[in-house]
Amino acid sequence: MLIAIPVDKPDSNEALITTQIEANCWAVVSFEEGKIESIEFYKTLQEADIDWLDFVVLKNKFENYLNFMEEGSMVLVVRDQDSIEEIIEAFKFKELDEIGL
Repeated sequence: MLIAIPVDKPDSNEALITTQIEANCWAVVSFEEGKIESIEFYKTLQEADIDWLDFVVLKNKFENYLNFMEEGSMVLVVRDQDSIEEIIEAFKFKELDEIGL
């Protein structure tokens, strides 16, 4: 499954989630069998040329998320997680909040 996260820098060890407007890039995490398979960074999600994102994780519930939902992705929001590792760990244990209409 693919999980997209807007981040401040293209470094899997140092990147922190940020709002879509402030994001310098997007981390696309390939997550399989309870672990991270790979992390790719793209300037924009369009540049990634991905047909399907399973999840998009955003910094807060006030961001524009409707376009992701219209494309069929589930949108989640962090509570207090900042790094990619913390976000994926929270994802594994269902500790991210769902955005609803």
